Amino acid sequence: MLPFHPFANLFPLIEGSAFDELAADVAERGLREPVVLLDGQILDGRNRYRASRAAGLINSEDSVDPADARHFVRFIPAVDGDPLGYVISKNMHRRQLTDDQRRMIAARLVTMSKGRPDANTANGGISRQQAAEQLSADEAGVERARTVINRAVPEIVAAVDDRKMSVRAAAEIATLPVPEQKAVLARIAAHGETAQAFRAVIKDLRDEKTAEKKARRAGREADLAVKQRALPDRRYGVIYADPEWPFEPYSRETGMDRAPDNHYPTSSVNDIVLRPVGNIAAKDSVIFLWATAAGVKAALRVMEHWGFTYKTHFIWLKDRTGTGYWNRNKHELLLVGTRGDIPAPAMGEQWPSVIEAPVGAHSAKPEIFAELIEAYYPNLPKIELNARRARPGWDVWGLEAPEAAA
Repeated sequence: MLPFHPFANLFPLIEGSAFDELAADVAERGLREPVVLLDGQILDGRNRYRASRAAGLINSEDSVDPADARHFVRFIPAVDGDPLGYVISKNMHRRQLTDDQRRMIAARLVTMSKGRPDANTANGGISRQQAAEQLSADEAGVERARTVINRAVPEIVAAVDDRKMSVRAAAEIATLPVPEQKAVLARIAAHGETAQAFRAVIKDLRDEKTAEKKARRAGREADLAVKQRALPDRRYGVIYADPEWPFEPYSRETGMDRAPDNHYPTSSVNDIVLRPVGNIAAKDSVIFLWATAAGVKAALRVMEHWGFTYKTHFIWLKDRTGTGYWNRNKHELLLVGTRGDIPAPAMGEQWPSVIEAPVGAHSAKPEIFAELIEAYYPNLPKIELNARRARPGWDVWGLEAPEAAA
């Protein structure tokens, strides 16, 4: 057969019943669009060429037979323009490509631009972003497709090209060592190698992977707890803090009845910063620090001075609306910061970032947030600063703190 140009090979061939229909159409109606050649290779029309050979319309093999010349035209870059752009335009308008097919084509285009698999290309180099734009694909998907092409065994790549496996699933498998990839293929073969079999095995693999991650995370948290409890000086892996933040009312004549100072003593931010919380925190630990929307800047300053790096936050959505300068406050923030190597919750075990709970006594925080912390870190030593009540297994500190619960 005539060789196919590398640019043409970016796009998958038509196979199966679709090809049989094309061959039957060519046999009945003839070849209505010529095959396009560049440097003796088929630049456009591989499927038409194959269908014409199957129908007995074209006999050309290693080179164009003079008798078949009418079915071929030559692509002249000086006249016809960029051959790559030509191929992409033809195929994008002619064919209904799936998202994953576009990702794989773009990935092959990037790979080709770096000299693989054929160094004899006119392509001077195309970035991932450029390839994604030309194929109307997302960059993240193109990068996953590159992982498949560069790291997956050929059978996995073929499964993606045959639309039996998604690029995302194939990229996950591609990160495994080759023997493990082949083991996955064996499991799929046992299910019949259908698209449904691929999906079923991939789901099982993800479930197994998730279970392994959860087990490893739980083991790390338990080991860390043992080490922290064995320290000669008490150190805590979890610090839950609700500082007595100051608040300046809009009017000291009319607003002091709602100020925190009217309900409990408050401290300046500088005084809170200087508390030696870092001295009771374990080397690997996490802090959950309450802050108001207006006081986020001060809370982040405190967190940093205590030795923690901000990671994320939860939102307490209240069941009633309060006061405020720019808006009427209906939420508070529970900032999360870490130091050292503390495990995050396992995938699938994370709580939602917004938690709705009723308002209780002034400044008291809903119990559900302590339950969240216990669910995340059941074994680590815990202390609550400015605690209102004792919690089993926790130490407490603060003006209103009760005796620690057994």
